[in-house]
Amino acid sequence: MIRIENLKKSYKNIHALKGVSFRVPPGELFAYLGPNGAGKTTTIRILSGLTRRSGGDAWLGGFHIEKESLKAKKNFGMVMQSINLDQELTIFENLDIHGRLFNMSSAKRREKIDELLAYVDLIDRKKSLVKQLSGGMKRRLMIARAMVHSPRILFLDEPTVGLDAEIRRRIWGLIKKIQNRGTTILLTTHYIEEAEFLADRVAFLDEGKIVVIDTPQKLMDQTGDWAIDRMDGDKIKTVYFKTRQKADAFIASQQESYTLRRVNLEDSFLSFTGKKVLC
Repeated sequence: MIRIENLKKSYKNIHALKGVSFRVPPGELFAYLGPNGAGKTTTIRILSGLTRRSGGDAWLGGFHIEKESLKAKKNFGMVMQSINLDQELTIFENLDIHGRLFNMSSAKRREKIDELLAYVDLIDRKKSLVKQLSGGMKRRLMIARAMVHSPRILFLDEPTVGLDAEIRRRIWGLIKKIQNRGTTILLTTHYIEEAEFLADRVAFLDEGKIVVIDTPQKLMDQTGDWAIDRMDGDKIKTVYFKTRQKADAFIASQQESYTLRRVNLEDSFLSFTGKKVLC
C-alpha cells in the first residue's frame, strides 16, 4: 500500500533524508520511530505532497506521488502534529468542508460525518464550536476529518503530542479500531510506548537513515529480556541480560543501587543507535 525507494531530501547543506526505503502492506500499522529532527515528518510531507523529494521514488496505493499525484492523494488521510482545525466553525462544519473538497454528495457527507462522529465519541458535540473542545477532543476530530473520504491509508504525524497519558491511551484505542477496519496506517512518533503498543512493525530512523525494521517484540528480543539501570557518576548506565538468573548474578556482584526491569522498545532503540528517542 505504501512503497518508498531510496527517498532523499536535502535543504541546502542539510540532508534530512539519506535514502530511505520501506514498504507497508495493506492493513499494517507501521511506526516510524526516532528523535526530533530524524526525518519522520519530512517523509510524511513528501508522501502527502507538501514537500518535494530531492531523490528516490514513492507510491501510495500503486500511484506515484508526483507523476499520479491526484490519484495518490485520494488514497490517504492525514493528521498533522499541529491542530489545524477551523476554530470558529462547528465540528460538523469542519468535517463537511473536508467532504466537499473530495466532491462527496450532500447525503453521503451527512451519512459519513454522523458515522465518524459516533465512532470517535463526538456525536453529541456535533454543533459545538471547535474552540470549545478540549485537546483530546480536537485530536479525535482531526482523525475523524482525515477519514471522511474513506481513505485506504492514514498518516498520523505525532497524533498524541501534548496530551496526557489517559487521553493518549484513548487515542490509541481509536487508532487500533481504525486499523481493524482495514486501513493502512503510517505512524510517526517519539513516544516509545506508543510505537510498542500500536505497531505491527517499527522502523528506527536516525539522522535521515533507517537503522533497522522489525516487529517490536523481535527488536526487543535482540536486545535482551532484562535490564539493569545503575548510576555511574551522574549518569545512568544500562546493562542487558537474556535471563533473570544472569541479571540476578550481576546484581549480586554490585555495590551500587540499581533497578531491575523488563526490556522495552526504547532499550532496543538505544542499543541500535546509541541515542535516546526523545530530544
